[in-house]
Amino acid sequence: MGKGHIKRLAAPKSWPIKRKVNTWVTKPNAGPHSLDSSMPIGTIIKELIGYVKNTKETKYVLSTDKVMVNGKIRKDLKFPVGIIDVLSIGEDNFRIIISKKGKLTPIKIPAAEAKIVLKKVSNKTSLKGNKTQVNFKDGSNILSKEKYQTGDTVVFLDNKVKDHLKFEKGAMVYVTSGKQVGQVGVIKEIKEKKGLQPNTIIFTQGKEDHETLTEYVFVIGKTKPLVSLSE
Repeated sequence: MGKGHIKRLAAPKSWPIKRKVNTWVTKPNAGPHSLDSSMPIGTIIKELIGYVKNTKETKYVLSTDKVMVNGKIRKDLKFPVGIIDVLSIGEDNFRIIISKKGKLTPIKIPAAEAKIVLKKVSNKTSLKGNKTQVNFKDGSNILSKEKYQTGDTVVFLDNKVKDHLKFEKGAMVYVTSGKQVGQVGVIKEIKEKKGLQPNTIIFTQGKEDHETLTEYVFVIGKTKPLVSLSE
């Protein structure tokens, strides 16, 4: 096989695929999502959702213009779909979550929720004309005058900015990696470290406090999650 595939036994542990049925599995295109936090759209459709039986059928489904990720038509079976992304196939809609066992999982969601897309701010770029480009973790960006900060979440509804969720004390977060993967909690404290040490947060879940890296959390609401995060 060429560079477009990886051995199933070597695929990320977060991929809930059968390891011994075949030798190879499709590798997602390079992009903003890391390999262990995303999967190729074709593999999700075929092996996780079970809409088709083989790659030929997968390519046909993708050619019909009825498959979308976050509201945009996608035809490349190697296109990476990551955590929190919305995958729509015709009238059926799924959100990709990460389970408490660290497995990427598509959960079915209603059509109304499929219109809600959450995007995490990765950084900002100053442009000519006193404009600011806000860059998101999924690789997309917008021009905005709003004071978004790294780690904030911008809520889109029907591809239009609907709300702004700040990365701050009291915000509700979803842990997408690390020992507390799949957990939902409330930020109790943000700990900014000096030097090269990564920043961390303390978040509360029930009566327990946990610590994790700031890069591992995704703000998903102010007082409750705006989207479904479990089956």
